[in-house]
Amino acid sequence: MRPAGSPEELERRRERAIALLKEGIAPVDVAHRLGVDRRSVRRWNAAFRHDGEAGIASRPTPGRPSALDDKDKRRLEQWLLKGARAFGYPTDLWTCPRVGELIRDRLGVDYHVDHVGRLLHQLGWSPQKPTRRALERDESGIARWIKKEWPRVKKTPRAGRRSSSSSTKPVS
Repeated sequence: MRPAGSPEELERRRERAIALLKEGIAPVDVAHRLGVDRRSVRRWNAAFRHDGEAGIASRPTPGRPSALDDKDKRRLEQWLLKGARAFGYPTDLWTCPRVGELIRDRLGVDYHVDHVGRLLHQLGWSPQKPTRRALERDESGIARWIKKEWPRVKKTPRAGRRSSSSSTKPVS
């Protein structure tokens, strides 16, 4: 798995490791200072000895580039924050198909539904399951009932008795 950080930050970390090694610090101590595995430090050192600066230089991120640039992703997040109703949906629930439609209609990019979920995860969004509540629900009536009626009807254990229904007496 790729470590966290931009390619430039990772390159600076590798350069720092090489500089510490040149000062005569042991690879294990360099790894400890930088918060990496000792094997990584040894691998970077070998790459530096073999290829010089090019051996530890950052490389482009592998894979296909994103169809949305950073500006488009920021716009998408702003739209998501407005809620789905602002875009004509009957509820404020964003689903991957709905977000895919929004991206297609507004940005002209057609994403597969599965990739929409990955894109949302990259943006820091997580799947949420809405709580189901009846439209007729009376919150103040519920609060009143809990305060007045519930204490009257709830069962309380009698003094000196256990609240558990199981017996702890040994069977004779």
